[in-house]
Amino acid sequence: MGKKKTLTGALLATAMLTVAGCSGGGAPSGETAAAPSSPGDVSGEIKVLTHRTDLVQNGTMDKYAAEFNKTYPKVKVSFEALTDYEGEVKIRMNTEDYGDVLMIPAAVAKNDYPKFFAPLGTREELGSKYRFSDKTEVGGKVYGIAQFGTANGFVYNKAVWKKAGITDWPTTPQEFLADLQAIKAKTDSVPYYTNFKDNWPMTAWSNNIGSVTCDAKANDKLAGPVSPWKEGSELHVIDSLLHDIVKGGLSEKDPNTTNWEASKGMIAKGKIATMHLGSWAITQMQDAAKKAGADPAEIGFMPFPVQKDGVFCATAASDYQQAVNAHSEHKSAARAWIDWFTEKSGYSAKEGAISAVKAAAMPDTLKDFGDNDVKVVERSEAETGKVNAIDNAAEIGLAKPDYRQKLVDIARGAQKGNLQEFFADLDKRWNEAAKTAGS
Repeated sequence: MGKKKTLTGALLATAMLTVAGCSGGGAPSGETAAAPSSPGDVSGEIKVLTHRTDLVQNGTMDKYAAEFNKTYPKVKVSFEALTDYEGEVKIRMNTEDYGDVLMIPAAVAKNDYPKFFAPLGTREELGSKYRFSDKTEVGGKVYGIAQFGTANGFVYNKAVWKKAGITDWPTTPQEFLADLQAIKAKTDSVPYYTNFKDNWPMTAWSNNIGSVTCDAKANDKLAGPVSPWKEGSELHVIDSLLHDIVKGGLSEKDPNTTNWEASKGMIAKGKIATMHLGSWAITQMQDAAKKAGADPAEIGFMPFPVQKDGVFCATAASDYQQAVNAHSEHKSAARAWIDWFTEKSGYSAKEGAISAVKAAAMPDTLKDFGDNDVKVVERSEAETGKVNAIDNAAEIGLAKPDYRQKLVDIARGAQKGNLQEFFADLDKRWNEAAKTAGS
């Protein structure tokens, strides 16, 4: 686990500020963290901030560093794993002390990236080589390279679905609900598990934007007073499905008791049938199956239950983006680590994720997608800055858990209201915010 830092009163006060409005402790130089041309000339000590406390704790990251040193012997890499990564890094970014390499926190507005991170190259240079580079492109310069990408859908226990008599993936939300109902009637499994209590799994539903219409630019199209939850829209379909699962009694009895770590073993053993997650989760569930003495091959992954012209689509979105601290004294070494980790470490393949390198093949974890001709659509991030500005001004939080937790509470009767009123309120807030924000 990462060591928690004790906050002084002054720092606590600073933490109340919004990261986007801070200077990062002083004006950055704007110096590009260019890719090094000669490994032997790169030197320095760099600290990498990471959310992967598990990989630091079990020594995996040190093994990566040892391999890195075979190519870059003059660079010393240390890691700092943070349990509350988003919260702690947001606070530290009010100073210049936020590592040399870090994952870009969601709290930082895209248009403010130049205040905190060193540019890594131009849109043309990096866009031709890496997937998802437009997510961190500001003014023609790219400020982050994805660790990997993830396709979105549902992790499921094949044996449970088969026991319920289901042999084909559902092609509509109605079929999906009917399948969960069959699981409830014919098995002892929880048909769907929300992972409500751990908060972050609720945000993954937004990553389906684009899957419903098979449109890579679906997220970009939210940048305006477009009533995102109107009938037939991507978010109307996505959030209606979650609502209907819960309202239909097809999820756990009390969402306040869910447990993310425990859910891995539960789906592996067949106690849970289905969970909505990114494809990165497949290997974790398979590992849980091995530990439980179950068959890892029974862990499956299906696309969102909608087809366009008879074809399933799955949005591929970027995971955390790796960036170089604009104040780092060892930008070349920091960039060397990012390039090596992305291209040479094998990290994305080991995690069963989509490589950020365009030339790389799709991972084995998505074999079922390939066998069933699922179209993987790389989500455009060209208008993310505007979308985020509207989202923040509307105080909705497409990438935060709160509004979907309220949706679940309405569905189970823990809060007053109904789905139509809820969507109407979201649309009203979004459209009003769009008049001034993101322009």
